[in-house]
Amino acid sequence: MHAFDDCHPAYVVVLLKAYSIFCALMLTMAIYALLYRAFTGFEF
Repeated sequence: MHAFDDCHPAYVVVLLKAYSIFCALMLTMAIYALLYRAFTGFEF
């Protein structure tokens, strides 16, 4: 989050912070889904 400290305009900073949180959430969900499928034998 410190990378955005001296950025302008402010709405771009808010958008990038929200997007980075969204990407982290999606990555966490993808890893969880992969591990869940691996432990349940990849039965779809």
